[in-house]
This record gives sequence, structure tokens and C-alpha cells, in this order.
Amino acid sequence: MAVQYCGLCRRTAFCGRRHRYSAAHRRRLRDALARLHGEVAAARAAARAAAEDGDGAVRPYDPAEHERRVWCLCCGRGVRRDGRRGGLALPRAGLLQHLAGPEHRRETARFWRQNRADAALPQEQFVVPAEEYERFARALERALAAQQRRDEERIRQMAAGIREAERRQRETVEAALQLQAETELCAGPSVCSPAAGLRRDSCQDTEQPGPSRTDLNWMEPDQALTFIGHQETEGKGNVHTGAKPPWLTEEEEEDRHKQQIGPSYEEFLRQKEKQKLKKLPAERVGANFDHTSQTGESWLPSFGRVWNHGRRWQSRHQFRTESGEKKKNR
Repeated sequence: MAVQYCGLCRRTAFCGRRHRYSAAHRRRLRDALARLHGEVAAARAAARAAAEDGDGAVRPYDPAEHERRVWCLCCGRGVRRDGRRGGLALPRAGLLQHLAGPEHRRETARFWRQNRADAALPQEQFVVPAEEYERFARALERALAAQQRRDEERIRQMAAGIREAERRQRETVEAALQLQAETELCAGPSVCSPAAGLRRDSCQDTEQPGPSRTDLNWMEPDQALTFIGHQETEGKGNVHTGAKPPWLTEEEEEDRHKQQIGPSYEEFLRQKEKQKLKKLPAERVGANFDHTSQTGESWLPSFGRVWNHGRRWQSRHQFRTESGEKKKNR
């Protein structure tokens, strides 16, 4: 009995070539070819529309929309549906290029021969003729050229708008500077003289609200201000007189103690230790121990000290013996 694996049904058939004539295989073949035929028909319709008027042949590239792939049943691999040229997407261009290629034509003939697909759909509906693809390619080039011209025209319009905005801004600045210069000239002592001519009239027209010119001429021309020199204080100064800033001066040790704000670091540690002790139980062992009491070197608890052998209370005698020997040696 012949054994054959069917890639379309994804199962091993133990009846050999007879599996291709079974109802299940024919049903799966018709469903798969119907899905592929829908993609091919949409691609050929897009090619005809592009060849007629060129509308829709070029679109802005969007990865979420133009990165789809179409499964080619005849070739057994995925094919990119849309093409790409820079920042532009070419709808159905990738699939049309694949359908018009010689490899797809050869694999389609093999698939029809192996699966006896003539009864389902004709083979010519899944292959794009070379002449049709050439017309689509020429229409695509024209659409790309037109889109490039539109982009260049838009860039030129944007550049013209920017230049116009810069010109208006420059004229506004020049007008403001000219007005400021005329105002400063009108404020001078000799501008409104008879020799000023027309400029005098313009100065009078652009006079700003405020005190009149006669009110400002309260000081006689021969009077002048008297300079009394720089006033400096002994031992002190400021940044205007060239003195050193206070953050660069070296402070005395006493001044540092006087300027100290808040508790010291040692007081902070003691307060922190007290806060820890407050969390402990008040009736614990040693809570009321007097740490200020004075004890001598011979002090030893009644239970003795650390011992290595014998009983613990015997360590008191050992400590006293050692302390007596030390005193003798001294």
C-alpha cells in the first residue's frame, strides 16, 4: 500500500494518489483556491485601476497596513502584498510582481498537475500575464513621478511661506528700530531746533505721554553734578566695590560655633538612640540600670565570668587570683 503525505490536508494518506480524488481533499482544495483567488482578483483590479487613471497607485507608507503578507498556495510561501518606494507604499505591487514571475508560473503548473485542480478553477486565473504587469509598472512610474512633483511643489510653497514670514518679521523689526531711533533723536536737546526741519514735526507727532520737555529743563546748562568719590566702609565691602563674596571668606572657628543652627551630630545620634529605646518594653531586665555608678576593677557579678572548664562560680576565684598576681607584678 502506497503512503503519501498531503501538504494541503496536512495528513498522511495511506491510499496513495487516490487521496487526491477524495471528497475531503477536493473540499480543502476549493476553499484554499478561493482564498487565493480573492487576493489575485483584488491585485489585478488594482492594476487595471492604476493603468487607467493612476489614482490610488501610491499612498503614504504605514507599517501596520502595508506590511501584510499573502500565502501563495502554489509556491508554498508568504509573499509581501504591497511594495515600497521610500516613504511611499505601492498597493498590491509586491503580489503582482510575484504573480507575473516565471517561478510562480512554473510552481502553479506543478501544483495543478499534482492536485488535479483543473476541475475547481482554471490555472490562468492565478497567473498575471507579462503584458498586464508591464502596463501596471508604467502606470506606477507615472504615479510616482506625479507624486514627486506634488511633493516638490508643496516644499516650494512651504519655503515661500517661510520666506514671506521672515520678510514680514524683518520689516517689523526694522520699523520698530527706526521708531526707537526717531524717539531717541527727539529726546535730545538739539533735535527740535529750526535746523531739524521735517524731523521736528515727526518728533512732535511721536511724542510719548509723560512730563513735558519744559518740565525736564529745570537745571541750567552751566550746572553740573559733583562727583564725591567712592564711599567705602572700613573692613567691609560688597561685590560692587570689589570685595570678596561672603561665601568665599574664611570664617573663624568661634563664628562657626555661633552660627551653628540646630543640634550637633552627636546630639542627633543620642536622640536617635533614645527613640530606639522607647520602642522596647519598659519592664525589661536592665531598663532601670544606673549607668552613672562607679565600679572598680575588682567588680564581678555573683555568677562569675566566662569559663572554659569546671563550675562557673569558680571563675570568681580565678579572676581574684589573676588580679592579685597583676598587682604584685606592678
